[in-house]
Amino acid sequence: MVIAGNWKMFKGPGETRAFLAEFAPPEVVDVVICPPFGSLGAAVASGRTIFAQNVHWADEGAFTGEISAPMLLELGVRGSIVGHSERRQHFGETDKTVRLRTEHALEAGLRVIACVGELEDEREGGQTEDVLRRQVSVLAQHDKLVVAYEPVWAIGTGKTATPEQAQEAHALIKSLLDVPVLYGGSVKPENAVELLSQGHVDGALVGGASLEVESFTAICQAAASLS
Repeated sequence: MVIAGNWKMFKGPGETRAFLAEFAPPEVVDVVICPPFGSLGAAVASGRTIFAQNVHWADEGAFTGEISAPMLLELGVRGSIVGHSERRQHFGETDKTVRLRTEHALEAGLRVIACVGELEDEREGGQTEDVLRRQVSVLAQHDKLVVAYEPVWAIGTGKTATPEQAQEAHALIKSLLDVPVLYGGSVKPENAVELLSQGHVDGALVGGASLEVESFTAICQAAASLS
């Protein structure tokens, strides 16, 4: 089971070192930490499995503010999130650029967590299946690929998809692509066991609850109890 912590734009190198010095998750869980770019070096030094939060589709070039797969690999980074809903919402990420980033990262040898998920009005309009089919269609089978289902209406809102909603969405994704599927959307220690115990849920992409050692450890322990 994979438990990934997406720190978003939190924790500089000092905070990263302090967190990882204290963090001791169960060994049976595949734990991934995704710090901001400026903290990647400090995180890698801990010996933990570290992913970036984004990666470009070119090895180098005039792409101000981007980072390439070879640069990440040189740092010791093992993978990257691609297509997070906040990238789609705030920075113009599209299904096409998600495909380009994912393909290039996988070809370079990085693991990838590719994010998909519907907006609240899309769910209320009965479009969840159409949205997931469209977003998943740009991805191709690969042994280093993991998909994260993140209902956008449940990210940072305190709302969480019901276990039944998560199970249904994950089942659809797995019918389209035979890869592990993580749930991402306000995962907390209080709901981790219920969500992770669903048959089609292979782990979690954790946001806010991954920023505190105690809460993130508790989620990892919940995953270990189900392994």
